[in-house]
Amino acid sequence: MAHVISDECLACGACADTCPVGAISMGDNGIYVINDECVDCGACVDTCPVGAIKEA
Repeated sequence: MAHVISDECLACGACADTCPVGAISMGDNGIYVINDECVDCGACVDTCPVGAIKEA
């Protein structure tokens, strides 16, 4: 299942630090999930302090 990071994101980096496969990155438009690399473990969803990561 693909994940998306909503506009609620604070760009704190907690999700990127938690991702075991490095599938979350910071770009010019904020933090985003590299869905081709995501293993759907849910660690980022559980870590986000504002609940900005959702299944698409």
